[in-house]
Amino acid sequence: MARNILKTILRWLSRLILWKYRPLIIAITGSVGKTSAKEAVFAVVSVKSTARKSEGNYNNEIGVPLAILGNISPGRNFFGWLWVFAKAILIFFLPVSYPKILVLEMGADRPGDIAYLISFVKPSISVVTSVGPSHLENFEKIEDIVREKSNLVAALRGGTAILNYDDPAVKQMAGKHKGKTIYYGLDSGADISASDIIYRQQGLVFKVRHSGNIVPIELRDVLGKPSVYAALTGAAVGIVLKLNLVEVGRALRSYRTLPGRLRLLNGIKSTTIIDDTYNSSPASLIAAIEILAILPANRRIAILGDMAELGDATEGSHRQVGRAVAEKKMDILITVGPKSKFAGEEARLVGYKKDQILEFENSDEARVPVQNFIRPGDMILVKGSQAARMEKIVKEIMAEPGKAAELLCRQSDSWL
Repeated sequence: MARNILKTILRWLSRLILWKYRPLIIAITGSVGKTSAKEAVFAVVSVKSTARKSEGNYNNEIGVPLAILGNISPGRNFFGWLWVFAKAILIFFLPVSYPKILVLEMGADRPGDIAYLISFVKPSISVVTSVGPSHLENFEKIEDIVREKSNLVAALRGGTAILNYDDPAVKQMAGKHKGKTIYYGLDSGADISASDIIYRQQGLVFKVRHSGNIVPIELRDVLGKPSVYAALTGAAVGIVLKLNLVEVGRALRSYRTLPGRLRLLNGIKSTTIIDDTYNSSPASLIAAIEILAILPANRRIAILGDMAELGDATEGSHRQVGRAVAEKKMDILITVGPKSKFAGEEARLVGYKKDQILEFENSDEARVPVQNFIRPGDMILVKGSQAARMEKIVKEIMAEPGKAAELLCRQSDSWL
């Protein structure tokens, strides 16, 4: 009951603030890549005007209003919430400097989530990154996820939909509104496309094409196609806001992935860590494995924790990951958690030897054995859903554990 009251108050305060200041709202959703897209879009729009983005995982019925109000959650602090409400009222009645652009991430953990958010947040630009089998515990089938996320496009009233051309389910969402649609992707048929991607340990370089123009883009300290896709969403939003590709490329120099999202870290024993521990899904995990496969290393080690909220697809999805590990010829697979054992079992079925697979029940159990196991020159991918707490393993093997609060995800007092 208390949560419902809180939701109602935040919804109405958000409506008042949005009605008064009328910012341009860019809303972003997707099964994979929405947070990276948010960071790239924010990097681009910040050169155009004053902007605010959703911080952290503020993408639900509580987090989105807090982003609109410019507050952080006080948790269970009753008086903290009273101060949040008071500040919102002051923002409404007093003349303050409010951002011209809001970049809001919107999650869909269960049916009705997007529908609820767009009941009081009306986007001018809707971005959909992808649709995959995440949160299937709360949705009966993937088509239900597609339907829920497409609500963000249907909410447009004369605005622009920015859709992933490479995802057939997302591409079809263009039919949900009558306004303009811009497609982005690696496929040359997209309105804004990327090609000639070169992966480096320091980052990546690629070319962006739009309306006959080609501009090279460099992203620093990031890895993988997810960052390319994120940059393309930023470019698409930039085009809508009348920026040219050169200006977009310049703006994207400030783009960085957040902790736990395909970040390169120095490891002990002269190893390199790909820290992708913020969360995991089948699509994002396979994408991370593909990145690990192309980077130079003496040994490529995949340390994979359980993927959560997959419902009936749990076993099949973990087996799919096991096959991907084998197909990409990872030298070592280390599984963490009971669900990830399916990945190890599948890897054995396709030819992995016993000494190529290590299994642990949880991240605490794995920490010290992993530290002893790795060798100089190893490239180590660490990834899993939030509940797997895979960042504990990264902290154990990173070269500068004293910087964990700065470099790793889930380092707040409440998580620790």
